Amino acid sequence: MQLKESILEETFTVEKIEPLVLYGVGDEHLKLIEQYFNVKLIARGNKIKIVGDEKDVKMVEDVFSELTFIANRNKSLNPKDVETVIHVFKANSLEPQLKETTESPHRTQDLEEVILFTRKGFIKARTNGQKEILDAVKKNDIVVIVGPAGTGKTYLSVALAVNSLKNKEVDRIVLARPAVEAGESLGFLPGDFKEKIDPYLRPLYDALEEMLPRELLRKYMEQRIIEVIPLAYMRGRTLNNAFVILDEAQNSTSMQMKMCLTRLGVNSRAIINGDITQVDLPKSTLSGLIEIRGILTGIEGIEFIYLNKSDVVRHRLVRDIIQAYDNRNNNQ
Repeated sequence: MQLKESILEETFTVEKIEPLVLYGVGDEHLKLIEQYFNVKLIARGNKIKIVGDEKDVKMVEDVFSELTFIANRNKSLNPKDVETVIHVFKANSLEPQLKETTESPHRTQDLEEVILFTRKGFIKARTNGQKEILDAVKKNDIVVIVGPAGTGKTYLSVALAVNSLKNKEVDRIVLARPAVEAGESLGFLPGDFKEKIDPYLRPLYDALEEMLPRELLRKYMEQRIIEVIPLAYMRGRTLNNAFVILDEAQNSTSMQMKMCLTRLGVNSRAIINGDITQVDLPKSTLSGLIEIRGILTGIEGIEFIYLNKSDVVRHRLVRDIIQAYDNRNNNQ
């Protein structure tokens, strides 16, 4: 750590918990905090001297208060708790609009709502519809999300899958998309098969690249811990201990949808998402996503979530565009 010329020194007193719980084995919690903030920490008994940049010193005091609260509530504290709190405070300092107004000095609600931390901040549900998705995923093995463009279906689904992998709830992630447009025109595209099919899978890669460090993502893909594949590649497989995502499911046929859903093995879960207003299948072919709404509704362990334009989280004009198309369709 390099301290700036203008430094601040404050002392934090550890109360209500044993100091060693806050410090960690071999002061590992303190060392972790020093990695993220421009401060030096000196612990003596139940007091921690915090020396460093004024903004960071004040933030570290808040971090210690939050960690003390969590340790007192849970009767323990681990490095993951510490890193979680650090990321919440760092993200809130970079994006003030994410802060929640509250009389309590603690951000425990923020911690519970966070799905995943990324280099750009944290990911959490931003609309009521997205919160319904989180609740549904906690309670069911298969969740079907139907909603218009811009509602975060893909991004949120990938975040939930990566979080499950990080928490060792599953051993691998399988992300699939039907390459409907490829069909007959695939042969006219330049490059080998992978180069031809990659554009259809690119949105899934984009989400992963935002959520995982590049080297770690490359390692996971080389070891097939994370797979991004065309839907047809799932045929004949049994996916145990996996988090499966079928994206753009409105472009799957009836048989493809059945094939995908029946791939699930022991300790696996799936998210199926799509927009039934953007079906690219031939008019004579029934969308598998539309069909399962009448087949699977009411089955225990499967839940359908319907998003609408109020759940749009892209550019503000996306919501207006969706409304304009809805108005036109209603007037026809």
